[in-house]
Amino acid sequence: MDLQKLYEIQKQLLKKNNYHKKRYLYYEINWNLKSIGILGQRGVGKTTIMLQYIKTHYEHSDKVLYVSLDNPFFESISLFEFAKEFEQYGGERLFIDEVHKYDNWATHIKSIYDSFDLKVVFSGSSILRITQQNADLSRRSIIYQLENLSFREYLTFTDTLDFEKIHLDSLLKNHIQISGDICSYIKPLKEYKTYLSYGAYPFILEGQDTYHQKIIQMINLILETDLPYINPIHVAQIRKLKKFLYLLAVNVPFIPNITDLANATQISRPKIYDYLNYLEVAKIINSVRSKEKGYKIMSKPEKLYMQNTNISYALTSEIDIGSARESFFVNQIKNYYASKNQFLDESIFTSKKGDFLVNNQFTFEIGGKNKGFAQIKDVSDSYIAADDIEIGFNNKIPLWLFGFLY
Repeated sequence: MDLQKLYEIQKQLLKKNNYHKKRYLYYEINWNLKSIGILGQRGVGKTTIMLQYIKTHYEHSDKVLYVSLDNPFFESISLFEFAKEFEQYGGERLFIDEVHKYDNWATHIKSIYDSFDLKVVFSGSSILRITQQNADLSRRSIIYQLENLSFREYLTFTDTLDFEKIHLDSLLKNHIQISGDICSYIKPLKEYKTYLSYGAYPFILEGQDTYHQKIIQMINLILETDLPYINPIHVAQIRKLKKFLYLLAVNVPFIPNITDLANATQISRPKIYDYLNYLEVAKIINSVRSKEKGYKIMSKPEKLYMQNTNISYALTSEIDIGSARESFFVNQIKNYYASKNQFLDESIFTSKKGDFLVNNQFTFEIGGKNKGFAQIKDVSDSYIAADDIEIGFNNKIPLWLFGFLY
């Protein structure tokens, strides 16, 4: 094994890496753990986070090595044996990228954990493939999920504004002051409109021209490669799932009828539930259930959205503004609570009065700048998240401000 060549590859990557702007998760990971997993969609910055940590703490050390398992070198070698030799040469920490490209990767990492003193950080982009093997590591590895860029992070990455994240309680209590502070630096509505179309993934820094095409390629890879890997699916059904995603992009908040979906796609009802679950795990869609049905695995989602609005804009220009508003709100709220490691996900439900119940406490109605309180006037802890306003008043809060939660 030629470790020297792998060190040279790492050195070149560290030269190219921008280590100044870091994703929110960089600061939340406990880097002292023996085994760490970083999962997330393709393009959200997992590789960059690992290289940033190496550059900051071990740039000139030969005790740390980054490898990517999509390197042909690893097609003819045992990952376990490679880790063994790396440790014998004094290695202390191994960063392993693209683990889903390696067969039985979880078994190898489990054996590395049990056999050596190495600390391992691994990452993967095919969340569907990774969740199939994750059980083998449940007692050994702590898994972190890296979500898409928040509106706040987008502003930081584009050198528009550097602002601290805001906890939800503070946002609700102090939104007038906070939004006023932000508005003294930027015009948030202009930036927010751009974010809805082009701001969810760090590769926006490579330009807008190919941005939506990259999102489409990511979706095709999930549907045509990742999904068949874990569940046999006919090509015709994949085409029907693509049609379903397009309908989801152009419709007002999609209220699914499982029977109609089954008939339209010629997929059985149980399989429809499976595919909806796979699409959500893969971070293509978000589902929101009612509180009453929230814990029933086979319950019908009350509403379906694209996981973020950039996916909608990549698929069509015919975006329903109401759906885009709710999609943005659901995305930012779910991602905010995702890092809190809840046993049960109670971050957001549909609400009988208002649109959403957040954290079993706060009721939100989503709408435009003229949205009134009629639907939630008698509901305690209720708020309007209003589009097209820079600064709110009382319990009316600018919708864009919820993009500063993480």
